[in-house]
Amino acid sequence: MAIYNLGSINADLLYSVPHLPAPGETVAAKSLRRGLGGKGANMSVAASRGAARVVHIGAVGPDGRWARDLLTEYGVDTRHIMTTEAETGHAIILLDPAAENTIVIHPGANHAISVEQIGLALAEASPGDILLMQNETGNQRFCASTGSDLGLRVVYAAAPFEVDAVSDILPFLDMLILNAVEADQLRNATGAELDALNVADVIVTLGSEGCRWHQRASGQVRHFPALEVQPVDTTGAGDTFTGYLLAGLDRGMPMEQAIGLATKAAALMVTRVGTADVIPDLLEIQQMNQPPTKGA
Repeated sequence: MAIYNLGSINADLLYSVPHLPAPGETVAAKSLRRGLGGKGANMSVAASRGAARVVHIGAVGPDGRWARDLLTEYGVDTRHIMTTEAETGHAIILLDPAAENTIVIHPGANHAISVEQIGLALAEASPGDILLMQNETGNQRFCASTGSDLGLRVVYAAAPFEVDAVSDILPFLDMLILNAVEADQLRNATGAELDALNVADVIVTLGSEGCRWHQRASGQVRHFPALEVQPVDTTGAGDTFTGYLLAGLDRGMPMEQAIGLATKAAALMVTRVGTADVIPDLLEIQQMNQPPTKGA
């Protein structure tokens, strides 16, 4: 089995600031770090570190070879990442001491992914494989409909959130992942409760309160608590959760077990500063809460 991810690839510029600036205010950063990011890249790395085979469908600019090389190093299949004339996407992230952040994204090459490139990649997929998307690339409806026709399990992580983007691919979805604010926005825009959507599984992430799983077949809504940790940076935590959740499902885990794995991964992620480069691997997660070995 495999996960095919139509996903963004960004250079993340992370500025540590004493506080998030108010409108018109200038603040001096305490430090700057550049790393691999983009919701798509983050999810690909997380799923790969969760022991799934991940094929990334994406694009970088002439300046983006380092990003593709890092994804390869992190175990992601990068054969379907193309180089375009547009510059590599990037994100400017402001992070304060309380782990709150503000993010500005420039899409760049992420919007240059063609339907031909998507079709070529999905031609290798098999029924039952997972197709993952986020709202940081173009041609999402084509990708979702093609994946559905091929018998793939189509998953949409609805961020950055736009009602029109979700509505456009909703008929093709098997799973929808969104946070509590996005769930409220979707409910207000459509007038429909999440349980009324024609989607087999809806996952609502709740930050420090865990997540909810809405299962359409049974009509059940189940809550899963988060682990208590001291966060230092919440950037990429949701992406880590999604990547590990799908890696667990791809490996045959029941939903409950996959959510438990993803919850641990996200909890460990928020104790680190950075995005794709610091996503925990499976061994680290398996060792969480285990007593130290005698003599260690």
